[in-house]
Amino acid sequence: MAPLEDLERIYPIIDSDFRMFCASHGIFTDEDFLLHDLSALEAFAAPEKLKQGIKQIISIMESRQRPWLNGLELLEDAQLNKCTLSTGCERIDVLLQGGLREGHVTELVGPSCSGKTQVCLKAASHVARNSLGKVVYFDTGNSFSPKRIAQFLSLSSDASTAEFNKTVERVMRSIVCHSVFDIFTLLDMLRQLINNLKSQIDFQVRMLIIDSLSSLIAPVLGGGGAHGHALMVTAGFLLKEIAHEFNVCVVVTNHMVAGEAGISKPALGESWKSIPHVRLLLSKKYSTNGTCITILKHPYLVGISSSRLLTLGMLFIHCITVSLTTRY
Repeated sequence: MAPLEDLERIYPIIDSDFRMFCASHGIFTDEDFLLHDLSALEAFAAPEKLKQGIKQIISIMESRQRPWLNGLELLEDAQLNKCTLSTGCERIDVLLQGGLREGHVTELVGPSCSGKTQVCLKAASHVARNSLGKVVYFDTGNSFSPKRIAQFLSLSSDASTAEFNKTVERVMRSIVCHSVFDIFTLLDMLRQLINNLKSQIDFQVRMLIIDSLSSLIAPVLGGGGAHGHALMVTAGFLLKEIAHEFNVCVVVTNHMVAGEAGISKPALGESWKSIPHVRLLLSKKYSTNGTCITILKHPYLVGISSSRLLTLGMLFIHCITVSLTTRY
């Protein structure tokens, strides 16, 4: 995050007039800029020079990448930080050799009703119940279900009614759910979360879930404009920062769109594909009333054959179809 005045030395178009225009809209850094709707800003940016300044900052945000790390730094980070969190689903944990990894961004991609939200809810309930930390859940489509969380807890509990109710209350207090309906609000809340983690206000956060991320990003990508792409890159950058700097397990969901020859493919395009560390494809198998989970991308499991993954995925879903697919 760079103050706009620091950018003037490299980009003269970001001069005092442009900074005054930005300040009048509460924009003081390059990331503040991306929390605003571009069309609304351009409506106020009457002089062509102001519009050129807006395009210049978009270009800066598009080209931003994490600093390079040498091999030793990467090895030390992998050895120190990357613990796994169980999802509460034995077959998923077997598939991923332990579960979801802290410090990584994991993407669940698949068509509607393939089980993405159910996996998110199951993982949230299990982490909140068994780890000393919070789960932050950004709900973009009113899919978060406290009743479903309670049902997952009941499936693995043999405690008395009073003890079970205490467990449910404790778990619910550990899951912080926010409704988010546009990309600008999401970026604002991610920055707020980073500030809280830095100041140790929310230093016990173990997992961040965004269900679904693509529903917020896809609308701003329409038309192939640079602004939408910059917003997507910024969201990815912030998610990776949260995962890496604060050792948080980040889970996002993504939907499918029609590709060439009508073949479905993950939404958000090729640029997004490089952002998640792990990509899991969930596909519905109506013949077995279940879902197949396949690893599309994983930094540590590249040696596992696709046929093995298919078998594990189908076994997992076959065993827990009822607990994942029941809806309210």
